[in-house]
Amino acid sequence: QVQLVESGGGLVQAGGSLRLSCAASGRTFRYYAMGWFRQAPGKEREFVAAITWSGLNTNYADSVKGRFTISGDNAKTTVYLQMNSLKPEDTAVYYCALDVSNELGTMAYEYDYWGQGTQVTVSS
Repeated sequence: QVQLVESGGGLVQAGGSLRLSCAASGRTFRYYAMGWFRQAPGKEREFVAAITWSGLNTNYADSVKGRFTISGDNAKTTVYLQMNSLKPEDTAVYYCALDVSNELGTMAYEYDYWGQGTQVTVSS
């Protein structure tokens, strides 16, 4: 099994920044992709960003392009989501996920393992 643990969420004013972390442990895979999704109350879970195992390829939702940056550490056990210029509409529970097929999928069903989520609240 794979365990994914998110951290770094919190309350921030509009225009502020947060950095989310997702630590992976347990079963290892030779190649995999990591993604971030978010879910606001009453809404479906939506794709935010993804990164391939090599770190060379990334994908972002249009709503966060230019504001959010996904990255991974050299050990390939932690993925980060740097969120700048936050807006109230970014308020959601943020989840990290792992895709063993190492693709930059944008749909939740494409991911095999999920973390428990971390709350991000942006006040206006």
